[in-house]
Amino acid sequence: MSEQYAGLGDWCPEALALPGVVRPVVTAPNPVLSRPGVAVDPTVEETVQLAADLIATMRVSPGCVGLAAPQVGVGVQVFAVDVTGHPKAVTVHGTFVLCNARVVEATRWKAGREGCMSVPDLTGDVKRASRLVVEGELPGTGEAVRLVTDGFEARALQHEIDHCTGLLFLDRVAGAHAVYQRKVYQ
Repeated sequence: MSEQYAGLGDWCPEALALPGVVRPVVTAPNPVLSRPGVAVDPTVEETVQLAADLIATMRVSPGCVGLAAPQVGVGVQVFAVDVTGHPKAVTVHGTFVLCNARVVEATRWKAGREGCMSVPDLTGDVKRASRLVVEGELPGTGEAVRLVTDGFEARALQHEIDHCTGLLFLDRVAGAHAVYQRKVYQ
């Protein structure tokens, strides 16, 4: 098993074998967004269905590169990420879902602008690690995975892990001076 693709290389959304349902995204100040998510059993059907739903919801949301269970009103530690095709992405692992993920190594801290579907009108400058090692479990199999990533994908992972711990990007900005109105493109 290589360090970078420990189990993830064989996993794909189709492995869930369930059609995803698009769920409504909740917005702040919904209380589910500020509560730590509960750890899940990644092998039970409820978790697998949630994983499929997160992917389906993410795919119909323009510009979305990640979505966590609390954002669809479910207070558990499950999230989906896919930075494929994003202009800032260098390391890309494709579409994947992790359960009970945690950061085990974070280095090379850099500030960057972030937005969020659950905070639709604002963006903010957040300092995050640009090199990251994350451990979690795959939905369906429960297989443990260790993922090494950097740059934009590392930022997306940290943003989604924050959602699973009850944090929004607004909780990480340096202050009001680092929060901006989201630009509207016509």
